[in-house]
Amino acid sequence: MLHFLWVVVALPFASAAVLALFGSRLSRRFAAILGAGSIGLAAIVSMLIGFSFLSSPPPANAFTQHLWTWMSTGGFQPEIAFYLDPVSLLMLLVITFVSFLIHLYSAEYMHDDVGYARFFAYMNLFVASMLTLILANNLLLLYLGWEGVGLCSFLLIGFWYQEPANVRAAGKAFIVTRFGDTAFAVGLFLLFTRLGTLDIQELMHRASEHWAIGSGVAVAAAALLLGGAVGKSAQLPLQTWLPDAMAGPTPTSALIHAATMVTAGVYLIARTHVLFTLAPQVQFAVAIIGAATMLLAAFSALAQRDMKRVLAYSTISQIGYMFLALGLGAWSAAMFHFMTHAFFKALLFLAAGVVIHAIHEQDLFKMGGLRTELRLAFWSFVIGGSALAGLPLITAGFFSKDLILWQSWAGPNGSAWFWIAGMTGALLTSLYTFRMISLAFYGPQQAHVHAHSGVPVSIALITLCVLSILGGYVDTPPDYGGVPALSNFLNSVLPPLAVVHPGPITETITALSASTVFALGLGLAYLFFGPQRARAPMQGFLQELWFAGWGFDWIYDRLLVRPFLWVTRQIGRDPVDIPIRGLGEIAMFGNRALALTQTGRVRWYAAGLAMGTVAILAVALFLR
Repeated sequence: MLHFLWVVVALPFASAAVLALFGSRLSRRFAAILGAGSIGLAAIVSMLIGFSFLSSPPPANAFTQHLWTWMSTGGFQPEIAFYLDPVSLLMLLVITFVSFLIHLYSAEYMHDDVGYARFFAYMNLFVASMLTLILANNLLLLYLGWEGVGLCSFLLIGFWYQEPANVRAAGKAFIVTRFGDTAFAVGLFLLFTRLGTLDIQELMHRASEHWAIGSGVAVAAAALLLGGAVGKSAQLPLQTWLPDAMAGPTPTSALIHAATMVTAGVYLIARTHVLFTLAPQVQFAVAIIGAATMLLAAFSALAQRDMKRVLAYSTISQIGYMFLALGLGAWSAAMFHFMTHAFFKALLFLAAGVVIHAIHEQDLFKMGGLRTELRLAFWSFVIGGSALAGLPLITAGFFSKDLILWQSWAGPNGSAWFWIAGMTGALLTSLYTFRMISLAFYGPQQAHVHAHSGVPVSIALITLCVLSILGGYVDTPPDYGGVPALSNFLNSVLPPLAVVHPGPITETITALSASTVFALGLGLAYLFFGPQRARAPMQGFLQELWFAGWGFDWIYDRLLVRPFLWVTRQIGRDPVDIPIRGLGEIAMFGNRALALTQTGRVRWYAAGLAMGTVAILAVALFLR
């Protein structure tokens, strides 16, 4: 069954091609069946492949499928080949299954849109590009998928291109991530010129053999890959594109945030973990970036009025948790949180889509009282929000976040500061999550419900509700009487974290502390934003600062955008083109002068020919 790995990637690519070429001639029903069905088949094949992989006798913990040689020049021979191991298998299963649920939801949600087939073409191409990224056995093929998800994000964020704001948001996402992509590309050149290969496994082997820990070239290579990761995963300082990406359709937001794109940077760092262990300075920078992004984005989520922007900042913050874990060497904990985050964040975005579709409103302060009329959306928010905030021992988010919090203290690079930062982030997450739920579903109802969900939407939401509750039980700590099955599975290819700080903060104390901050955040949300409070946005300098995302857009506008526009205005006056334009003017003058000789009088033409002939003969005789 493993040899059908290529089918998982081929199915969405083929569907995207058919929809792009013939979508305008297809019925909506057939477009939906083709768009969602191809991802459903990919999910089924992925599950069969996963079963075959897991049932393979040890020590078979990796499988490589070589399809063909992509190019061959100067000793450079990258392949179109796929690599399956525990890390890529986890990504494969989560991406295909969650993407199928989002596509199923989209079949109903987007049914009245004129670009129905085009939407599914873009979505299928998005999934295909992400699958290429996570299965690639070499960094060049990974980079192809990397750029593919960037292209699809541009197309989907600007899907409703009739609105100029949507086009600007799409352009912003494309341009901001381009900074990181450029760093990544330079990193590929550096790695190949120094190690002679881009095959990921061989690259990691040669790097560990030829580069000493802390060597300059290892630091440079890891830093360049980190640049690519912070761009795609919307981490400091390239996080500004993600909140504006909410301009796209809600299923697009769910796909970007839960199953594709923003997790690409997490996967890249985990896949190339050897480079980061050889560059401890860069690995520590990953932890710092993750902790800072986690806190800054959580504060920003507290100040947002738009429901989808709250979830967008939440995603930035939760990816920050994953970066914190990666930076501290808790590789399997980061991947575990990737999985649970995919479940509850997809659930929250799809539930938000139900609310927005029902009342035609995204402003939290224009909602309220919706829990009685939109019961499925309400319970989806309660379950997804509880998983996001970490409801103890019940939701998936608690187990993965608790593991990161514990290892932020216990690991070799862990410290009380990282532990405190993680706990503060957990408190803020609980606060902004239940603020959002309280404003949307409690208090007086301010908006009329225009529509209710159908069967496809209900199936997607209920399935994700179940996963958001049960998904965490695949990796429960021994202290809770469970088995860390997922961690043991991932640790066959990722280095396990060595516990070097066993006290005074134990795993049990961490769990109790996380439970306490969850309850504290819930209580503060009720106190400040409960139904008994006046429903009006808070005012003040900090509120405005957080609402504006800490002013990063303002800073970039003055440091980068305005100087660039000034330069373009200067160039628009063509100072560089003056000499070239002068040559053109001389040629035009000669043209006008010669045009005067075109009188239409044959006698003058004959006289001119005779005079010219005499002049040429005279010159020839003179020179002789």
